[in-house]
Amino acid sequence: MRKKSKATSFDIAHLAGVSQATVSRVLRGSPLVNAETRRRVEALARELNYKVDRHASSLRTQRAGTLALLLFEDPTSDESHINPFFLSMLGSITRACAKQGQDLLVSFQQLSDDWHADYEDSMKADGLILLGYGDYLAYRDKLDQLVANGTHFVRWGAVLPDQPGLSIGCDNFTGGRHVGEHLLERGRTRVAFLGEASNRFPEFFARYRGCEAALADAGVAMDAALQVDAESSEQDGHAAATELLRRGVAFDAVFAASDLIAIGAMCALAEHGRRVPEDVAVVGFDDIPMAAFANPPLSTVFQDTTRAGELLVDTLMKLVRDEPAESTLLPAELVVRRSSGG
Repeated sequence: MRKKSKATSFDIAHLAGVSQATVSRVLRGSPLVNAETRRRVEALARELNYKVDRHASSLRTQRAGTLALLLFEDPTSDESHINPFFLSMLGSITRACAKQGQDLLVSFQQLSDDWHADYEDSMKADGLILLGYGDYLAYRDKLDQLVANGTHFVRWGAVLPDQPGLSIGCDNFTGGRHVGEHLLERGRTRVAFLGEASNRFPEFFARYRGCEAALADAGVAMDAALQVDAESSEQDGHAAATELLRRGVAFDAVFAASDLIAIGAMCALAEHGRRVPEDVAVVGFDDIPMAAFANPPLSTVFQDTTRAGELLVDTLMKLVRDEPAESTLLPAELVVRRSSGG
């Protein structure tokens, strides 16, 4: 029996009714192809089990000249599903790519999808930038697969000793310590923490542990009854603060793992007659633009999203060029506003 010949880009072009050059642009991730054509070509490539030969002599370059940003969806109050913390970072990444002469392909993902395999054997992009909070233990295996496949990638997130690949992240522990020290200076010792404090969410957990360490240095213990799980949304912050009040355990401060959680919590506190900061001091984390305009303005920990975006691109390009690269922790800076008595 005659062996079936391997599909070529010309086969895809014929079936899709486009030129071979258009097929090539689609498979390189070029933004110059309209969405409908891209979907048609990609569907045919999958159907024919077509894989780009990275070593083909006809390729003028071994690189696509494109980086892919995979933005994982977050629970939000609108239809964007984008945590506003990442919006300024997205702008910084776009500008950094332009400086490096790279196109940027932005793709929205859900952590349950097979995003880890999507770029494995194609020329869609030279490397991946991963953005978005999520359950670290749930996608750890997918990061391991990226490493096994030799995929160049860098993620925004916690810098952990045994992590797969490289991360650019904030010094969350020190940021949490700054919050604990600040609240102690304001005479607050019954500090509640809204946000998951476990290895599933290592950034939140580091913030909790930093605050806990600051209080411990002063001989004050964090009360486990004052910790309530919450994801990074106003709704979760509101629900967590409501649960905290329902427990009936005394507290005089709230450290929220993100600004969105803090803003939702302040609404719940107001609904239950708790004044901020007179009765309860509140501090968030991230310093999103909304924080300065909350009522009252929110004390928080600033993360430098401009520098973060630059480092994500610079680090990924080093990996693409097979240059030495390493994970980086950015400093955390406390911004004191009226919500904590500032």
